[in-house]
Amino acid sequence: MSVHELPVLPAVERDAFRNAMACLGAAVNIITTAGPAGRAGFTASAVCSVTDSPPTLLVCLNRSASVWPIFRDNGYLCVNTLAAGHEELSTLFGGKTPMAERFAAADWHTLASGSPLLDGALVSFDCKVAQVVSVGTHDILFCEVQALVRNDETHGLAWFDRGYHHLLRQDAR
Repeated sequence: MSVHELPVLPAVERDAFRNAMACLGAAVNIITTAGPAGRAGFTASAVCSVTDSPPTLLVCLNRSASVWPIFRDNGYLCVNTLAAGHEELSTLFGGKTPMAERFAAADWHTLASGSPLLDGALVSFDCKVAQVVSVGTHDILFCEVQALVRNDETHGLAWFDRGYHHLLRQDAR
């Protein structure tokens, strides 16, 4: 059967897709930026590795989000992968809380890009946005990692089935 002979399938409904995505567990991240356009941050689970040469992540950001123009204009960001215990902070950055209150709820420092790096994050990736691709309602930001900081003393945090779950580190073997 060639591509031209494939049957036309009914479109997947939005709610069915969203419910199916609840079955896809993911790390919880706070994506931050600071620069000429201002300081901003949002919670995201749509983050993944693209390649290790050069080290690159992708981050998905809805173009209707209030933070979108700030990220677009700054061109740098930090992916802060949250640790167990950061649930409140995740919720704060995922809501309508004013930006100053979001950042006041935790301790931050910076690396090369100047984007806020969360103290106590599981890992933070300081990045330059190298490419942007628009798909549907979102922009996919391809982010080249300029620096990173790991925290091997804590456990992970995941989002699955519309709730937070702690991921415990295995003992060294």
